[in-house]
Amino acid sequence: MITLWHNPRCSKSRQALALLEERGAEVQVRRYLEDAPDASEIRAALAALGLPAIDLVRRQEKPFKEAGLSAESDPEALIAAMVAHPILIERPLALRGARAVIGRPPERVEELL
Repeated sequence: MITLWHNPRCSKSRQALALLEERGAEVQVRRYLEDAPDASEIRAALAALGLPAIDLVRRQEKPFKEAGLSAESDPEALIAAMVAHPILIERPLALRGARAVIGRPPERVEELL
């Protein structure tokens, strides 16, 4: 089962979901803007990605700038910002077991098949 943190308004997220469905993958869609992950879920996603917190943040979003965050911000501050403002989470994020990928480009999600 692949869990996809999905924003249906995002073309890349829609493309990633379509790719997974075309390949016959069992996908659990999580609309993370409505069902926001908590800090422990974000930490687990970062561990599965093998990336620092800043690499999961959409830096061009307004809440990032308004909070005065930067690439040098404390990882826990970035995680707290993603919890408070899930729009800051890069999308789409596909998770399967202990592995995860950010679907940019959308074809990256095929790595979990």
